[in-house]
Amino acid sequence: MPTLIPRQRGRPGGRPMMDRASSLFPLAMLVLLAALTFWLNRVIQDDNPRGPQRHDPDYWVESFQVRRFDIEGKLQHTVVAAKLLHYPDDDTTVVTAPHITYHQQPPTEIFARMGYIGRDGKEVDLVDDVRVVRHSAAGDAPPTLLETRTLKVFPDAEKGHTNDPVVITQGKSIMKGSGLDIDNRSGITVLRGRVTGTLHRNRTETP
Repeated sequence: MPTLIPRQRGRPGGRPMMDRASSLFPLAMLVLLAALTFWLNRVIQDDNPRGPQRHDPDYWVESFQVRRFDIEGKLQHTVVAAKLLHYPDDDTTVVTAPHITYHQQPPTEIFARMGYIGRDGKEVDLVDDVRVVRHSAAGDAPPTLLETRTLKVFPDAEKGHTNDPVVITQGKSIMKGSGLDIDNRSGITVLRGRVTGTLHRNRTETP
């Protein structure tokens, strides 16, 4: 009876199992590297969780003051505030108790409870108890006082506007409007909406 000898599969040479193990080694290394990369990525994400960035200031300044000069080196305006805070998440700057002074003659001063400075510093949003004081050129004349809730100011252009109700007083005269445009350089103030008021004229009697 003939003897049956099983035929071995694989490469010639009689080492099929070793060849298969050597061919699987690079694949195992790739799987290990992929698993390691995935694990590191999860660790990094756990340390830096996704979501909205917290609205926390990255720096603040006490007794903040900035002076602006024109091209001729003359002092144009000064911005003073009790405190300044900068928030990096939206690049906003908040100041408390801002006070803007335009140093032309006669000077004009602007006060507010809070102020929000834009990214480029070209505009300032004043909020709560906004007051604009225009001093009179005549020493005995009362100043003009403008009061409103909000006022957007462009310090370099010396202009501002608001859509909130406005009250303007000078001595005993009073004017009210539902909005305002102001130009400090030209001295022109435009009340918008329904304007009402009382103008008081000082009369000098002659004997």
